[in-house]
Amino acid sequence: MLLPLPLLAVVQSFLLLAEAQQRLTLETIAALDTSTLPNPPTFSLLPSTDPLFVSAALCANADNPPRFFLSNDSSITQPGPGDVDNSRVFELELGAEGFGSWSGLFTGGGSLAVLKGSSTVAFEILVSSTNTTAEQEYPHVGDTTSNQALIFSPPFSPEPLVQPTYPNYTLPAASLSFPAQPTSPRNYTLIYTTTSSSPLGSIPRTTCALRAASKGDRTIVARSTEQSAGMWLRDPLGWRWQWLVEGLTPNTNYTAYMLQTGKLAATYPVNLVTKSASFNCPLVHNLPFCPSTSYAVPLAPPRSPAVVHTASTIPPEIADNIISTITNFTTTLTTLACGRDFYSPLVTCADCQQAYRTWLCAVSFPRCGEVPPNAVSGSSGSGGQAQIPLPALSSVQAGASMRNPALPAFGTSYQALLPCLETCNAADRACPTFLGFKCPLPKFTATNSYGVGFVDSGDEGSMGGGTTGVAQDVYGNVWCNAG
Repeated sequence: MLLPLPLLAVVQSFLLLAEAQQRLTLETIAALDTSTLPNPPTFSLLPSTDPLFVSAALCANADNPPRFFLSNDSSITQPGPGDVDNSRVFELELGAEGFGSWSGLFTGGGSLAVLKGSSTVAFEILVSSTNTTAEQEYPHVGDTTSNQALIFSPPFSPEPLVQPTYPNYTLPAASLSFPAQPTSPRNYTLIYTTTSSSPLGSIPRTTCALRAASKGDRTIVARSTEQSAGMWLRDPLGWRWQWLVEGLTPNTNYTAYMLQTGKLAATYPVNLVTKSASFNCPLVHNLPFCPSTSYAVPLAPPRSPAVVHTASTIPPEIADNIISTITNFTTTLTTLACGRDFYSPLVTCADCQQAYRTWLCAVSFPRCGEVPPNAVSGSSGSGGQAQIPLPALSSVQAGASMRNPALPAFGTSYQALLPCLETCNAADRACPTFLGFKCPLPKFTATNSYGVGFVDSGDEGSMGGGTTGVAQDVYGNVWCNAG
């Protein structure tokens, strides 16, 4: 049976239009520009029985940016504003930060149409099985000196705490042996610049916008994973890339982002503040017996060419003391029939050892700090504006004895950022009572050696409700050392 000529012409034009449409490939970013869009500016989507995320991101500011319309009906090949019914045709709307995403089924395929605005702007589109604009994470700042910073990516590839079983209940060694690094880790790029002159807060929070800004502005620095200090497993949350940034300016606020390959949205920004020019405590990190230690410690600087302390430069008597302490603690802990005789329905001997390690490292490696310029002792200032509370700092004179007797006396005076009382309480809660591990009470002697009232309120037996709620925030403030 032959089709009538008019109907045949319609079918042929439909097929030609479908062939003319560029196809969006799954998990492949399409880099586009409103000045060079195809005609018609539509793209086809392959059929999928699983929900797909279609995401778009602007690569620069635009007064009148493009609009994006999606159809999950293969017969609607050029969806537009007049077709939106939220059943077969939808608008993919961009948020205030320059990106947006829509998720749904495309069992018969679909189309994406771009309606150009009056602005000429580059943008990216990605069809993915995950939401590539749902970047809700922050980089993590270990610490800073006067001209250095230790910055970590968000965690990936979690390594949950292994819970041994009775009778072969073996706890990790004092000096940890890490599992094999991920073979296909997330790929991140660190972007940072001085906050005062940063244009980054006024452009879209998208990977392409921030990458373009770093190429066009010498004050914005980009560092790839190849320029990092490698991956490190700080805690069970997972592996992180770490960057040792040098050449910073004293007493300066910096802003940092992470760009993840395959994501259209960048992480949220984190702020970090360098110390004064007279600050002389070196950074310490990459210690297998204290994996979460990544801050400035009152030690003599490492021998050149090293610029920070790691396990290879830490004086052996310091490492041996901590390793011996953890070993002895573990031996005593396992006199209990761990895994058979349960002392708590919530925690185990493995949890106890981990919490004790965190506490021991926090008190064994004092953290150097400084009073930030925006911190005050009051809770509010003139006009009722909230002000930043003072961190838990304790002045230490030159040559004073250390809390950890294995550490040599420091040659100059410094400010010690006290451990958070919550780090001690976490070990107290996680460990069996026969160990006799106790923490000082908040209302009595705790403030002599711990930061009190920041995370928890300080009321005996209560959790939460502290003045800051955290030991460290994303604005460069650190109130106590969480370890």
